[in-house]
Order: sequence, then C-alpha cells, then structure tokens
Amino acid sequence: MHRSLTSRSALALLFALTIAGGAAAQQAPAASAPSTAPCGGDLSAFLEGVKADAVAAGASAAAADQALAGAEIDQKVLSRDRAQGVFKQTFLEFSQRTVSQARLDIGRQKMKQYADVFARAEQEFGVPSGVITAFWAMETDFGAVQGDFNTRNALVTLSHDCRRPELFRPQLIALIEMVQHGDLDPATNTGAWAGEIGQVQMLPRDIIAYGMDGDGDGHVRLKQSSPDAVLTAAKFIQHLGFERGQPWLQEVTLPDNLPFEKSGLGGTMKASEWFALGVKPRDGNTAFGDLEGDLVLPQGRMGPAFIAYPNFKIYLEWNKSFIYTTSAAYFATRLSGAPTYLKGTPEQGLANDQMKTLQTKLQSLGHDVGEIDGILGSGTRIAIQKEQQRLGIPADGWATPALLDAL
Repeated sequence: MHRSLTSRSALALLFALTIAGGAAAQQAPAASAPSTAPCGGDLSAFLEGVKADAVAAGASAAAADQALAGAEIDQKVLSRDRAQGVFKQTFLEFSQRTVSQARLDIGRQKMKQYADVFARAEQEFGVPSGVITAFWAMETDFGAVQGDFNTRNALVTLSHDCRRPELFRPQLIALIEMVQHGDLDPATNTGAWAGEIGQVQMLPRDIIAYGMDGDGDGHVRLKQSSPDAVLTAAKFIQHLGFERGQPWLQEVTLPDNLPFEKSGLGGTMKASEWFALGVKPRDGNTAFGDLEGDLVLPQGRMGPAFIAYPNFKIYLEWNKSFIYTTSAAYFATRLSGAPTYLKGTPEQGLANDQMKTLQTKLQSLGHDVGEIDGILGSGTRIAIQKEQQRLGIPADGWATPALLDAL
C-alpha cells in the first residue's frame, strides 16, 4: 500500500445511487479541508491550481503533468450529476433482481477460484468471503460493468464544477498519486461517472488509504486485478467497523403480537430480547443474543423480517440506501449458506405520488420527514411508526394506502 498524500477520507456525503447492470455508485467521501484554489473559470488555470496542490501534497510535477495532460470537461458527467435518479424500488423488487441465482452461482465460483485470496482476507481483516463477494457482485457484476467514463476527466469535471468541489478535488489529487505509482493510466482508465474505480468501485482516496496488492505485482489495480479488489475491499470493510466473527443480518420469523414501534434501525434492544418475545431465527442460531439487534422489516410485518446486528452498520457506511444495503447484506448471507428469504405477503405499498402525499401529511402533523421526495427513508419510516402507534395499528413503519386514508 502506498503512502497517502491526503488524509483518510470519511465516507458518505454524496449519495447518488445509480443502477446499471447491478453496479451502484458509492458515496464520495468528504474532504478533510477544502482547497483554497477556486473552482470554475478557465480550465487551464484551474488545472495549474490542481497541479500546485498535488505538488504541495508531495506528488512530483511530472506525475501531475502526466495525470492532467489532455484533461477535459465531460458534459455527460455533468448531466449525470444533475439528473441523479432516486431509488424507489421495494426490497422484494430490488433484492430479487440483484440476488439472482446466476449471480449466486458466479459468486460461489469466484469464492472457489480465489479461495486463497479470500482466506487471506478473512485472516488479516476478519471479513468473510460472502460479505466481500456480495459487494463485488452488486457493484460491478464481478468486474463486468465497471463504467465507461474516463476517470481523470470525471474527477476534473466534478472538481471544476462549483457544486461540490470540496468533495472531488481531493479525489483528483489522490488520482495523481495513483498515476505517480504506476497504478493508473489517466488517458485510458475508465469507471463510474463520479470517479469510482474498479471491480468494487472505490474512490481514489480510499484506494490510496486501503489499497492492497493481492497478486504480488507491486501495484494496486482494482480494475484489472480481482485479488487486489478482494483484499482492498476487505481492508476497507474492516476500516468501516466490521467485527470479526460476528453476524450482520439474520432472517427471522415473527409472532402475531410484537412491540413493532421498537422495530427499525437505531433501536435499543438486544437480539435476545426479541427472541424472548417470540422472534425466531430461521437458522435456529441464538448464539449472538447478547449483541444489539434491530428488527428490520423492509416491507412491514407481513414481509421478510431480519435481525440486523452491529456489523450491518458497515453496509450503511458503504451506501446510504436502505434497500441497497439490506439487499447486499442479504446477498452476503446467501453466499454464506442461508436459504432464500420467506417473501411473506406484504401489504400493498404506495406509488410515488401517494408517498409524496403521505409525506406532506406527516410533515403537516409536525414530523420531520426531510425532503418530500416519494422515498420511504428513515425519517418517513419513523414518522409512520409514530402515527401508526397513535392510530392503534401495528407500528411497523410500512406505508400503505390504508394509513394514507387514515391520515
């Protein structure tokens, strides 16, 4: 791993989830301190400022010149940035599409093919092969769909643009370091529109901080090398807080009567307390009852149900979308031997316009639901639970036409 020219990044300021063949763009990490160099204006002058910052951080002038030579603004990147889609599929819709039998089969083949690399990942970083492989599948279909945007131009474009230069300029500086170490060809390297690179879609600062040479060639090349991608992902996941030997998600079945108002992420109950109330793990394993356990009901009490353990938090650090993270965590359980979840019979959900109407009503009742965007996010789920409890109906956080009518 190379010495970092920049401080380690904190994940998750940019939430722009885009789906293309199963690949999902990650959040861009926050900069430790915004550059004093201006954004916008003449591109040549802007690039000179970037070069000066890179050299001040320890890069050579030659590496900066090589990295920035021929850089240009990519209007397609700007269009994608300004037209970020919102993620509105249900858990069943998204998980059934992404956790397909074909992907499970390929994932198991990859785990066997790179068994030695996965064994090293678990030994050194405590991250099981299923966890890494699920992200590998979700992000790029095991490297098949890595994005076709020139990475250098994407980061130049987003750094030059004055919407969020403090997020992307440090990534451009880190890319220059990658060029200096021979890990990336700026003229040909392609990836996601927001600058993520390689088979597990990581940003340059994170590659610098957590990159691992898994194939012994002296370089960290997540685009070309699966061993590099596997070990780098493992080290990054450990950094996010994954605890060795602990579960992340466990499917459960529910009794008829539960304090559903205590369900959802961020609860205060232990898994054993849920078990004492009649919640039963499908695999029968109650060995982790002393851990905190959140009862997660992606589509309410009539749909699939899970206990989310502390390790589930690393999924939310990887990507802020609840549906994506729950699907990725479920995918990892399947690769680790769990059966297909019980679909149940979820109550009908709300269409986009109906969800916006519900959010507006909740807001008028004094609840903080954030932006009226038609997304069943955490704020909206909490508000729904409070109103369900007030109305005397099971407070499972699921938005239904009946609830909308009742409000």
